[in-house]
Amino acid sequence: MFKKWMYLCTAMVCSMIIAQGATAAPDEETVAEQVEKLRAAMLHPGNRTALDRLVLDELSYGHSNGKVQDKAEFIGALVSGESDFISIALSDQSVKISGDTAVVRHTLVAATNDSGKPGNVSLKILMVWKKHDGHWRLLARQAVRFSV
Repeated sequence: MFKKWMYLCTAMVCSMIIAQGATAAPDEETVAEQVEKLRAAMLHPGNRTALDRLVLDELSYGHSNGKVQDKAEFIGALVSGESDFISIALSDQSVKISGDTAVVRHTLVAATNDSGKPGNVSLKILMVWKKHDGHWRLLARQAVRFSV
């Protein structure tokens, strides 16, 4: 009887673990959601608070021209219109998690209006996201140009 009881308990525990794993959102999905929130915030930079919540204070934001911005410079350029995105399309995205660090790669195609000058960019992006206080935030980003 005890053996049957143990089998039943083991089966119930295994079922609970499997069910819990099936309903929990994997970190990859959560990071992808954060990437989307950042894309949306870059299109509507008037909400400085949204941008602030998505990036770490130690941000290193690299542009395809070699310019690197810290958090204040990155947010300031968006809010001021120095860096102005009209549209941003992301494709071919991959997310790889290693502990509390996520590496995101994707292709970014955007229409811009930087400082009032219209343009278009096609970039390959590498992002490093870090889990901080239970939330994924951008730590680093680097872009390189490519031809479509």
